[in-house]
Amino acid sequence: MGKSIVATSLATAAAAVVGSIASRQGVETWYPTLRKPPYVPPNAVFPVAWTTLYVDIAVTSAATVEKFRNEGDEAKARSYFGALGVNLVLNAGWSWLFFKQHKLGPSAVLAGALAVSSADLARRAAGADPKFGAALAPYPLWCSFATLMSTDIWRLNR
Repeated sequence: MGKSIVATSLATAAAAVVGSIASRQGVETWYPTLRKPPYVPPNAVFPVAWTTLYVDIAVTSAATVEKFRNEGDEAKARSYFGALGVNLVLNAGWSWLFFKQHKLGPSAVLAGALAVSSADLARRAAGADPKFGAALAPYPLWCSFATLMSTDIWRLNR
């Protein structure tokens, strides 16, 4: 996995850092003031879930790209990297839109786009190896749950 694991790890770490910079103050000051549906997990769940997902994204993405490259399909490897880049921009962008700018409606829409993008990554990974798609499946599931939470938070705070 050599270069691919370095690239995917750096990309996911960058998204995590950019997202956490946007989130830090809002999590402590603004987010507690919002009305939330009863199913929203405690704050302590989110860093554990996201750290696990970021590791999964980096490792599974590296394996996917390497598989494409080993099969001589550089076009699929580049396409996957492009889709990953878009996904990680959406990922970090959600934190800025929600926690920094307090744009609840647009952040719910962006969460939906992130869920679709995450499902696309899992589909692409499955194209390299069905096990890779299964390994990445928790990501779109979590993003779909996040879309539901974002939408309900928006609805409750209009």
